[in-house]
Amino acid sequence: MRHPDARDRCPQQGLSEEGVEVERRYVGTVVDPGALAVGHDGLLAWSRLCQSYAGRGEGQGSGQKDDCRSGDYLTTLSVGIYIYPGGCLRASSNARNPPRTRERGTMHQLAPESPADAVARLRATFRTGRTKPMSWRVTQLRGLRALLTEHPADLVEALHEDLGKSSYEAFRTEIDFTIREIDHTLDHLDTWLRPEPAPVPPHLAGATAWTQYDPLGVVLVIAPWNYPAQLLLTPMVGALAAGNAVVAKPSELAPATSAALARLLPRYVDPDAVAVVEGGVPETTALLAERFDHIFYTGNGTVGRVVMTAAARHLTPVTLELGGKSPVFVDRDTDLEAVAARLASGKFLNAGQTCVAPDYVLTDPDTARALEPALTRAVEALYGTDPATSERYGRIVNERHFDRLTALLGSGRVVTGGDADRATKYLAPTVLADVDPGSPVMSEEIFGPVLPVVTVPGLDEAIAFINDRDKPLALYAFTESDETRRRLASETSSGGLGFGLPVAHLTVSDLPFGGVGGSGMGNYHGRYSIETFSHRKAVLEKPLG
Repeated sequence: MRHPDARDRCPQQGLSEEGVEVERRYVGTVVDPGALAVGHDGLLAWSRLCQSYAGRGEGQGSGQKDDCRSGDYLTTLSVGIYIYPGGCLRASSNARNPPRTRERGTMHQLAPESPADAVARLRATFRTGRTKPMSWRVTQLRGLRALLTEHPADLVEALHEDLGKSSYEAFRTEIDFTIREIDHTLDHLDTWLRPEPAPVPPHLAGATAWTQYDPLGVVLVIAPWNYPAQLLLTPMVGALAAGNAVVAKPSELAPATSAALARLLPRYVDPDAVAVVEGGVPETTALLAERFDHIFYTGNGTVGRVVMTAAARHLTPVTLELGGKSPVFVDRDTDLEAVAARLASGKFLNAGQTCVAPDYVLTDPDTARALEPALTRAVEALYGTDPATSERYGRIVNERHFDRLTALLGSGRVVTGGDADRATKYLAPTVLADVDPGSPVMSEEIFGPVLPVVTVPGLDEAIAFINDRDKPLALYAFTESDETRRRLASETSSGGLGFGLPVAHLTVSDLPFGGVGGSGMGNYHGRYSIETFSHRKAVLEKPLG
């Protein structure tokens, strides 16, 4: 785990160029010294630095020791080396089963830890009880916060590379969002974790009963590509606050963000209790073959079924944050300029690649026609006359999704947008009118900047339309009618319900966020994350006397 004063304690002189390169590449990680990508002289320099600290008992964490030999390699390969900022090596007995490497003195790369080894290492840590104290939990959350406040530029750059996200969107939807979740958890964690008394029946007079939250153990968090930092770190906030060890699997479809998080996380959270496993389908498949105490997956329903099937083999509980087609009902006699502004802002955020983005509009024919020019003006107000030049408008994640989205543009009459450039993965904010309910754009979750408008005679038909389809992750409505709000709340089922403002409900830390039916199972945020990543244990005590 990163020591705040490590730079002050570690020697600053005597590093060869190769030694500096080792620090740059591996700072904050536990490595096998024989696997460092340096030659003979570099290893000697680092060995001498480590030797200068031998016997001081300043190793990080319990069960660690100094094991250095002046003028020679660090030869105890059962003991890994923890690299601190500033060029200080420390021995770590927690680096079990170091990777095999080629003969020393040659240039070679660090072999990645296998998923099975990562899970076994974290389970061993959890069994020591290390993750349970409140002090450990708070330290991890503060570490995550420090990562976000000390390295925002790294994340902004990575998010722009992966998704074309602007700095504004990166802070608003990824960095600041996660900081708020951390701060909310730190403010309330002590209260959330207090045992809750339970009344006892008369036949147990003299007994006391209560419930308490126990950590689950080792949990797996699998993140998607659309908000690759927020949707990895925010579930981790809850998992670590609940006292668990965490295997974090960032999305391979956002490779720059994945690499940044894999590099930074070991520097700010306990590396013996948090492991980052990068990679694609093979690595995820290998992870899912392991036994976890909870799996938290955010993504699509197809992969969600794969995750649930794998979890069932070990009777592992799952949280599935999926998606679906989130409808928007626009009632008659609403302020269409305000509706269009809020609708466009929620829909085209992150180029429409948001799980709770409005997927389609349901309204009557007259309102649909009046809404068309209002939406055109709203898009222009957000991104100008040419969104391709707007610094705030993102790009589609890859060519496969770009091709899928552009194939949907023929499902209706283009009201605004429709421009596309495959070379830059740009797809303009697009509104489609005269859309048939059976058209391709209505057959799948859009997950992109295409907004179809479907007409229905009125509220009764809108409710029937919604209920005839899978339960959505969110349902939104713009209406001035209390009766319409009541009916939508009581006669439909969705993960969340928002009146007058799409997407915003997920920013409220005291609200649970999650789906229902085809849009997912389980929820998180705030205290609900503690409930997700904990076992609520029943305890009863009856004195013998």
